[in-house]
Amino acid sequence: MRHGPAIVVTAALALLAGCSGGSPSHSSSPAASTATQRATRQAAPKATTPTWDTTPASLAALGDSITRGFDACGILKDCPDVSWTKDLATQLKAKNWNLARSGATMADLEGQARQAAAHKPDQVTILMGANDACRTGTTDMTSVAEYRREFTAAMRTLHQLLPKAQVFVLSVPDLQRLWEVGKDNSLTRDVWNLGICPSMLRDASSMTLASQQRRTTVRDRVVAYNKVLAQVCGTYDRCRDDGGAVFGYRFTAAELSPWDYFHPSTQGQSRLARIAYEAFTSSRVTE
Repeated sequence: MRHGPAIVVTAALALLAGCSGGSPSHSSSPAASTATQRATRQAAPKATTPTWDTTPASLAALGDSITRGFDACGILKDCPDVSWTKDLATQLKAKNWNLARSGATMADLEGQARQAAAHKPDQVTILMGANDACRTGTTDMTSVAEYRREFTAAMRTLHQLLPKAQVFVLSVPDLQRLWEVGKDNSLTRDVWNLGICPSMLRDASSMTLASQQRRTTVRDRVVAYNKVLAQVCGTYDRCRDDGGAVFGYRFTAAELSPWDYFHPSTQGQSRLARIAYEAFTSSRVTE
């Protein structure tokens, strides 16, 4: 093992203190103490954070129907060819595997993580949580504690199986924004009443106190989910989140599927890809 100058300085100070022949108080003089502390600080290794790579060669996308492009190009069908993740991969010039599954919840993420490991991607993207909030009623939503346990387990699996892979986590969209966009359209309301995200979109025209409280409860749960995503992701050097970019974007009616007025349309998928790309390559991420 090599001994750097800082260690030599520290050893020399210790030797001088031991051979001074003076009293203990003399050997620990302020000057000697300051010099020792300075030398120790210089000898201590500096922690380094891996540089965020904005040009990964391959990308595996995990998530639910949003990432599968459900109802974007046809009714009741997955459309991965127009998915935001394929668009993102194209912009990054990266090979892409779409491993998301329509209807998936956070409980399914760990299984998808294991699938991703088989492909050994440089980059993994995660967009998961809308189905955890879109339930029959608010009492059926995934609890925040359960959501945290499931996301933590999935991240642990990714870290163990793909220790060198980067993970990019997108925030859950603002479901209340969907209600705001379509609540005044009778056709949209009729479609929603078929059972689309009833915890938020049921009785969309109702402004009773109970209905408003129900919608607020769902939105608050999504906000809590996004906080969990950022917190857990933040414990890993190779994980970055979108800073709430997806949640904060105010989708328009044209960016919603013309078949269910819930999932992103082809235009919405393209917009989502731009949001993801900007967040992925932003200075906030790359610093």
